[in-house]
Amino acid sequence: MMHGHVTLALTGASGMPYGLRLLQCLLHADTPVHLLVSEAARVVLGLETDLQLPAKPSAMARRLLEACRLPDSAPLAVFGDRQWTAPVASGSGAPRQMVVCPCSMGTLSAIATGASDNLIERAADVVLKERGRLILVPRETPFSDIHLENMLRLSRMGTVILPANPGFYHQPETVEALVDFVVARILDQLGAPQSLLPAWGERLSPTAHGGGRAS
Repeated sequence: MMHGHVTLALTGASGMPYGLRLLQCLLHADTPVHLLVSEAARVVLGLETDLQLPAKPSAMARRLLEACRLPDSAPLAVFGDRQWTAPVASGSGAPRQMVVCPCSMGTLSAIATGASDNLIERAADVVLKERGRLILVPRETPFSDIHLENMLRLSRMGTVILPANPGFYHQPETVEALVDFVVARILDQLGAPQSLLPAWGERLSPTAHGGGRAS
């Protein structure tokens, strides 16, 4: 079940459309979001989208709400990378659910080792220590032994490792449909209602209902 606020972090991996679409879906559902955006994420955003984000958190919030076609009253709070007084920096005020999407291998490594050198890493550390729900969405290929070992370490701590690997059984016709596939899986993990993707078996072709798997 979905519970209250969600912390969403965007880091410097490729895959910014996933993070932006997730933000849009959460806000349209009136889910309060604490947003953290790394400096590298702002660079990648400019490369992968038409969105140029200012560095100041308040200006960033206005620009994102405008891009998501939402009013200024939408429940979005953006915090700076070193804003240690933010609610997400303490177990007494942090949301119990956090998604890092996209998640760079550098951020994943820092979370696995408890580095807490910036607010994103600290927020993830808080969720882990408070036994909350941490979902990491890596967008990297191929994975090295270091990447895999870090993911295994985090998985054993209860972290959900949800790579940005869209499926094709829903017969996507657009890039947006591929993005929605991954975002739908994230929302499912958060316990949030979503209509982006039907559950398996809900919209299968008649031949698919008839029997075996394709070989």
